[in-house]
Amino acid sequence: MKVILLLLFLSIYTQVHHANTEEYLESWHESVGIKNAKKIKEYEDILYQRIVGGAIAPLNAHPYLVGLLIDLWGSPSLSACGGSLLTSNRILTAAHCWYDGRFQAMRFTAVLGSPFLFHGGLRITPDRISVHSQYNSRTFANDIAMLFTPIRIAYTHNIQPISLPHGEMLNESFEGEWTLASGYGRYSDIINPSTNTMARHVSLKVIPLAHCRVFYGNIVLDSNICTNGYGGVGICQGDSGGPLIVNRGGQPILIGVSSFVALDGCELGFPSAFARVSTYINWIRQLL
Repeated sequence: MKVILLLLFLSIYTQVHHANTEEYLESWHESVGIKNAKKIKEYEDILYQRIVGGAIAPLNAHPYLVGLLIDLWGSPSLSACGGSLLTSNRILTAAHCWYDGRFQAMRFTAVLGSPFLFHGGLRITPDRISVHSQYNSRTFANDIAMLFTPIRIAYTHNIQPISLPHGEMLNESFEGEWTLASGYGRYSDIINPSTNTMARHVSLKVIPLAHCRVFYGNIVLDSNICTNGYGGVGICQGDSGGPLIVNRGGQPILIGVSSFVALDGCELGFPSAFARVSTYINWIRQLL
């Protein structure tokens, strides 16, 4: 069975063989985030009712993964994103989760240590956000932001921080390497309420940026990392802002923040794009 990452994606209009880079959705939250948050909750409610009284498997595989539920100004509906726990009070996510060009986040709820986005786990409301000063909501440039929690999060077996790249890794392109992305929600273009909506992951191979630009044009910058979509794998509707990692010596290292994919579907072979963490390492470190 194909395993597709469950990510609420930043949508771009696409053509049959080439992703259109000129027309963008007016509002990611309205067109994608809100709709998929509702779907995820519906699926979770059905699945959760089946296993009440039993035991939900702990999220041991991705203890750094953070789910984000988002209250928006001017909307009664919730949206959803993902993030990565960097320290006991810092969470890295995508800037478009805060502002997509139309809707702005009023409040985030961070969900840690749970295989579900709407049920269980530790839930904390961050009290501050720092968005990259050069973030562009129309082109997705510098699509990165830091959330601050008012209290320090206690680490457990299910809640652990992710390491940042350092040393020679800061100069690596990671082209040709296999990476791992994780998130909540959908894992294929076709989903129904009986589908398991627990957190999942997918292995993705990093491709040259030139290959990515064939699909997305000049919105792909040197500050991005792109992964292949061959075989119908890639990030999908679940968590924009979620982590892309490599393993070095058995240790997960955060190298990307989920930024955008094509609108046409998760399984059509389009690449996935992430904000490159090494590009923003000084910005990140200043906020830790």
